[in-house]
Amino acid sequence: MARSPGRLATGYGSGLLHLVVNVGALTVAGWVALRLADEPAAGRILLWFVGAAIAHDLVLFPLYSGADAGLRRLLRASGATTTPGRVRVLNHVRVPALAAGLTFLIYLPGILGLGKVTYQAATGQHRQQLLGEWLTLVAVLFAASGLAYAVRVGRRARRRP
Repeated sequence: MARSPGRLATGYGSGLLHLVVNVGALTVAGWVALRLADEPAAGRILLWFVGAAIAHDLVLFPLYSGADAGLRRLLRASGATTTPGRVRVLNHVRVPALAAGLTFLIYLPGILGLGKVTYQAATGQHRQQLLGEWLTLVAVLFAASGLAYAVRVGRRARRRP
């Protein structure tokens, strides 16, 4: 029997957990804003966040959405997603690709070998280019995902008579 929504869900539009999580997130964001208000570089930090949001919405989102749509179309054409009883490969490609993309964005200056002078001035250490390490990480991520896919396919094959 379906429950009728309570007064909170009727007035707010969602459940109590949703409300608590949103209030908590807004509280943390407000605390961070207050902490940054006294910083001399607060304007530059705000500009960086606005620029990052615009870059994500206008550049990155269309790129990874298009790549995902292309991957789904390719898998659909090969029959990998429509055959019943088969292990789907889509998330075994999505997860390591997402992790590779996020680590690329986080370590972009080090991967491309940028900012060596600034890094040395700030830390007193020499910065080494991280391209080899990042490529190794990407290879390990995809290999682990491929291994997980192979294990799932093997288990599925053993269950069938």
